[in-house]
Amino acid sequence: MIGLISATAAGAAARDRLAAAWPDRTRVYEGPVADAVRRAFGECEQLVCFLATGAVVRLVAPLLSDKASDPGVVCVDEGGRFAVSLVGGHGGGANELARAVGKLLGAEPVVTTATDAVGVPGLDTLGMPVEGDVAGVSRALLDGEPVALDLELSWPLPALPSNVGSAAGAESGGGPTIRVTDRAFEPAGSEVVLRPPSLVVGVGASKGAPEDEVLGLVQGALADAGLSVASVGALATVDAKAGEPGIVGAAGRLGVPVLTYSAAELAEVDVPNPSAAPLAAVGTPSVAEAAALVGGGELLVPKRKSERADGAPAMATCAVVRRPGRGRLAVVGLGPGARDLLTPRAEAELRRASVLVGLDQYVDQIRDLLRPGTRVLESGLGAEEERARTAVAEARKGQAVALIGSGDAGVYAMASPALAEASDDIDVVGVPGVTAALAAGAILGAPLGHDHVSISLSDLHTPWEVIERRVRAAAEADIVVTFYNPRSRGRDWQLPKALAVLGAHREPTTPVGVVRNASRPDESSRVTTLAGLDPATVDMMTVVTVGNTATRNIAGRMVTPRGYRWQEATER
Repeated sequence: MIGLISATAAGAAARDRLAAAWPDRTRVYEGPVADAVRRAFGECEQLVCFLATGAVVRLVAPLLSDKASDPGVVCVDEGGRFAVSLVGGHGGGANELARAVGKLLGAEPVVTTATDAVGVPGLDTLGMPVEGDVAGVSRALLDGEPVALDLELSWPLPALPSNVGSAAGAESGGGPTIRVTDRAFEPAGSEVVLRPPSLVVGVGASKGAPEDEVLGLVQGALADAGLSVASVGALATVDAKAGEPGIVGAAGRLGVPVLTYSAAELAEVDVPNPSAAPLAAVGTPSVAEAAALVGGGELLVPKRKSERADGAPAMATCAVVRRPGRGRLAVVGLGPGARDLLTPRAEAELRRASVLVGLDQYVDQIRDLLRPGTRVLESGLGAEEERARTAVAEARKGQAVALIGSGDAGVYAMASPALAEASDDIDVVGVPGVTAALAAGAILGAPLGHDHVSISLSDLHTPWEVIERRVRAAAEADIVVTFYNPRSRGRDWQLPKALAVLGAHREPTTPVGVVRNASRPDESSRVTTLAGLDPATVDMMTVVTVGNTATRNIAGRMVTPRGYRWQEATER
């Protein structure tokens, strides 16, 4: 929850805007400011104070105890010009909150955390628990000192600065080190340990198994094997036990999800210690081992039973599996070109990647968003399949890869060739983007208000006979059509042919929208008619949208009604 505090009418106005935008995430604290800050500090994960910075400093200073547990505090001036990350930039999420508040209120986010200021990833912002000398190793990163990277486990990491090298190539002597491991041990003096979620604990439990018994069993198994509880990524069990309070409660205390599988799925997994008891109870000869092994991996702790102080029969079993780190491929849509149409999720994926693959002109659009050290693999037009293969190959090496495309990566872009190349040995994430059709539609008015279809007129990969059949089907069905790739120097006859097919079913006065370079600085647009469109004015940077029989030109805007009742009402 985010606590909101203000002292003046101007501050309250900005506060209320934030509360209205985030109704489920925020709570307004009224009353004397000092009391409001004190209550919010004790009850909320984050605070936004619409007060002078000095006043907030004095109010929160006596309340601070530990950077790992203190809430993040953002201060917004009463003029709404700046959103300052004041306390808990990383641990409390204040840096990201300042950016989000700034975006919502039109304020400039002010982030002074050293790593954020220079684009170096904070060691406590890599999405996994961190232990050790975070401040010291972060200073070494910022100062350009050699920092060793010891990957005991291969795990996809974001780009790291050039002064970070493999432990094998680094000088020995206990210098600054980043170690990635799930082993349990105390970090050395100048060492940071990152705990990847590499461990899956399979759990079986009798009905009514106490939460403490399940949790104690899991913690004991990890401790005996020398494994860190911070690296547990999930508890896994049979779906018949999905709601078992002991398992659910133990997972909650560990802060991990519960993965469930059907008995049939678990019965297919080869395990070293099958048993007749779970077979009779839930229909599979193994729950703990099988559930942990469903996704593959190394069985580190075979099935073991809980021990009860009163000597009663055990009510829980567990097994621990280390799953290998999997490469990650994010297929990212950059939108039509304007920076403010690049989604926050896309921006986050760009900063998460250690390898970026893309068309050179698209790379240039977002190069400033990449972290220092990001490896960029760019190529020119016509190399789509090569880029897809390259991105998948890098992900298979265990890298965090971003493959970029314009618009939405799944619409005439890189997602199709990449997913055709990828198998289930990597994780794939799709990041949607604003398509050229949507950007053009917003510029033209509302041409896509009813059923619509997008058709590419490029016959480089699709025979013209197929394209023409699709255009004719859209024409006969009276569907609004958006043409991608409408005309190039070497393909100048396809657009006139497609317009003629549509013209056989629509009036010459049918509105047609033409948008070139939607959302970019040299954007241009116009609304004309099916008869009035000159194909020679169209190129590959243009999107052409042809209305249906209900589409109208209203005040220079292209409008397709959502229903024909509305259309009839406007015509009367």
